[in-house]
Amino acid sequence: MQVSKIGLLCAAVALVSACGKTIKPEVHKPTKLTQIAESVSIVEPVFQTSINNRSKLAEVNRFEVGFDGQQLVVAGSSGNVESYNIAGQKLWEADLKEDIVGGVAFDGASQTAVVTTKSARVIAFNSADGSIKWQNKIDGTVLAPALIHNNRVILSGNDGIMYGLSLQTGDTIWQFATQSPSISVRGTAKPTLLNNQTALLASADGRLHGVDIESGIPQWNRRVGVPTGASEIQRMTDIDGTPTVDQGQLFAVSYSGQLLAADLASGQVGFIQDAASRNRLAVTNDAVITTTLDGAVKAFSRQSGDLLWENNDLAYRKLSNPERVGNYIAIGDLEGVVHFLSPQDGRIVSRTQSKGAINKLTFVNGYLLTQTQSGQVSVWRQLR
Repeated sequence: MQVSKIGLLCAAVALVSACGKTIKPEVHKPTKLTQIAESVSIVEPVFQTSINNRSKLAEVNRFEVGFDGQQLVVAGSSGNVESYNIAGQKLWEADLKEDIVGGVAFDGASQTAVVTTKSARVIAFNSADGSIKWQNKIDGTVLAPALIHNNRVILSGNDGIMYGLSLQTGDTIWQFATQSPSISVRGTAKPTLLNNQTALLASADGRLHGVDIESGIPQWNRRVGVPTGASEIQRMTDIDGTPTVDQGQLFAVSYSGQLLAADLASGQVGFIQDAASRNRLAVTNDAVITTTLDGAVKAFSRQSGDLLWENNDLAYRKLSNPERVGNYIAIGDLEGVVHFLSPQDGRIVSRTQSKGAINKLTFVNGYLLTQTQSGQVSVWRQLR
């Protein structure tokens, strides 16, 4: 899904030049944080470490920590892969001597951790000792972590091609091509499970695809992002936030501004609301919560789609995905701050600190994890 440099240049010129005059894009300063009146203790730090993120790719890629509840595997953009136990003790490390672009997919059951590199290599490590199990060279760069399930490693290529590899050997079992527009946002959504047999893949043309995990045969597709605007840049429809499946409902949000809810049993759309985001959604029993491109946090009723509340206290702070942590919603920002919001009314009730811009938060088995653009890996334990 990488933007064509020539196409982007032409479109950018068309947008910023008119009648010989140069139009400067509007720049918004991040909203200053205000003090929390009565802060609540929600998490406590377990450990922090740092990994080499000197590559320029660290500025644009959203790395994700691999975690199975006991062991972490992290990758730095400069090519290093490291593993730790939950106490913060290093178990092993490896250096691929090549930029890593895809983050970590980690499956504890098969003891397999998978990363992807700038030259389109897919590399699987034995998570027990850090040795390389296999590697494969595919056609396109993969900028999102893989999905490991049912003896398959499933990847979304930035060129619109999806791959299913053998978990045991790395051999390519199937490929599935989607439509790739000439201009799109850099990055792809991580493949996720629709059910035990079906992977859910998102494409740059604003569609979701259900694909059989074993064979790669497409089962169905549905459009989420609807092109709007006059220019190619304005009409980008990428789905870069991993779709969410919860209690028989599918939720997805696009860059072009559509948040969709659908019932999986009937296939009927529940609602479509206006919200533009590159981030994964958070879902509670009552609400669907998103962070928008301009830094708003919005909660919609998961049944009707009605707006329940909106918080603009973090406007233009380049927010991460919202992540459910117990009875609260965690959101990271460009300064490494993790904010905790009440899902009932959106009030900020607590904060904790990391170092560097937070692009993605992950909550697994009572632990909140993040890896910032500067390479700091932080782990917190849930208290409530």
